[in-house]
Amino acid sequence: MYYDFFGFREPPFSIAPDPRYLYLSERHKEALAHLMYGVQGQGGFIIITGEVGTGKTTVSRCFIENVPDNVDIALILNPRLSARELLSSICDELEIPHPAGASIKHLVDLINADLLKAHAAGRHKVLMIDEAQNLSADVLEQLRLLTNLETAEKKLLQIVLLGQPELQDLLARPELRQLNQRVTARYHLDALNRDELPGYLRYRLGVAGLRAEIFTAGAIKKLFSASDGIPRLINLISDRALLGAYAEGEHVITAGHIRKAAQEVNGGLRSSGAPVKGGDRHPWMVVVASLLLAVIATLWLLDDRWSMRPASVVPMAGESEVPAPNNGSSETETDERAGTIERLEVAEEATPSEGGVEPLASFEFTQHSRSLNEAYRALLSAWRSESTIGDTGPESGSECGYALANGLRCLERQGTRRSLEFLDRPAILQLRDDDGRWHYATLRSVEGDQAVLLTPSGPATVAFSSLEPYWFGDFIVLWELPSYMTTAAGEAGTAREQLWMGARMMELADLHAGSRAESDRVKRMNGEEQVRWYQGQKGLTVDGIAGAMTIIQINNDLGAEVPRLSDGVSGGVN
Repeated sequence: MYYDFFGFREPPFSIAPDPRYLYLSERHKEALAHLMYGVQGQGGFIIITGEVGTGKTTVSRCFIENVPDNVDIALILNPRLSARELLSSICDELEIPHPAGASIKHLVDLINADLLKAHAAGRHKVLMIDEAQNLSADVLEQLRLLTNLETAEKKLLQIVLLGQPELQDLLARPELRQLNQRVTARYHLDALNRDELPGYLRYRLGVAGLRAEIFTAGAIKKLFSASDGIPRLINLISDRALLGAYAEGEHVITAGHIRKAAQEVNGGLRSSGAPVKGGDRHPWMVVVASLLLAVIATLWLLDDRWSMRPASVVPMAGESEVPAPNNGSSETETDERAGTIERLEVAEEATPSEGGVEPLASFEFTQHSRSLNEAYRALLSAWRSESTIGDTGPESGSECGYALANGLRCLERQGTRRSLEFLDRPAILQLRDDDGRWHYATLRSVEGDQAVLLTPSGPATVAFSSLEPYWFGDFIVLWELPSYMTTAAGEAGTAREQLWMGARMMELADLHAGSRAESDRVKRMNGEEQVRWYQGQKGLTVDGIAGAMTIIQINNDLGAEVPRLSDGVSGGVN
């Protein structure tokens, strides 16, 4: 869709509760602080309420990812349960074996025994229930009884209820006054205010990989008016506005885009509830319709060489940066491929040019693909000489270990060509033929539509567009460990890490800081703060950990002598 047009690595305004996209406004910071305070308390109830779409679920996911190591979370997402069903669900979440059809007393006894065992082991149990306004009074009373499980010093179970404002009305009922008295912390999460909206937009765009202002002041003003500062509505409207601007070929979001997007999100109704008149229909929708008609007409003229194919999936650039050290397990594994919208792509080189240049060869499975073992060996040949690699290739199932033995690490990803170019490393592409069989192609370099593959008969240049119908986004790259990572753990390893990282951050501060003052400020930061600053500059996950993605980008910026995907199609091929 519009991701490549604007330069995003992933959709910036998804309504999924991704903790990476949690913009910590003052209200969200307070809500998170209430949760973190409560989990260290003495049990009882914590109540977090907020209007629909204000970010309660996202805050809870951020909390879950940041709880202390000694805390176990039981998360209930479907609260429309009977008391016995709820207790059974709690047992499932806490991994407490229980017989089917167990009585309430039996389930409570099992939970009590598990809480005592956890307390003796120094662990703390927290039960979180989302959409808690849907709980019945009977179920809430059963939850209150669970908080009676205690030792002489403390309650054994902390319960967090997240819900809409109706939850407060429910708890105010006379029959629930005992539960209401056990609430140790409560917080109501309000919408963003007008001053926070620009920061919210800037933050989400940055996480998605775009460090630029694309919303005009008028668009931001209109967006706040249309959304009332509710994050979910902000996301929905902004997403539609980006799509509208893309359809018009505009890289800037204006108030007009926001107005039209808000009308679409509201189902064609104005704020007053009046239907939108025909004269107010979106001009860009006419553009979209015209484009669709043009595509349909073009289909009648297309040669059999041209075909419709599924769009590649959006890269998961914000996933955890540290790959598994001992195996090649993918950081993003999925059987269902994202992006089922079909698109038409015609390679510019599909026909000879006026100058008589021959068209690029098309990809052929029999000539250009390899087994996974052979693909790993070919990829490794881009990094190491044949004499270093040796004659014996990797055994099936141990391909990543084969790379490790040669001082490299594997990084498995799922993305698009932009993901490959962002990493800028030779890659193994996982391909699927028309019969559903898997093949592997070793991509040495790519420039325009020219791709160099390392094939069994040597390097071969093919049209990258001819690969795309068979590539659904899965790829593998290798990366080289910094010298400090090859040192044994301990004080010596830590010291070497600080020296290695510190020296490079001095260079990166001069390279990326916008001013001398900014560069000096970065150089005065401690090591973790410097890494966070750099990750923010590159649009990476900002966690202060120098993982695979961070190390790769550091080497790219500082010109490390490593094989690059951008080495060129005529040179640099081993």
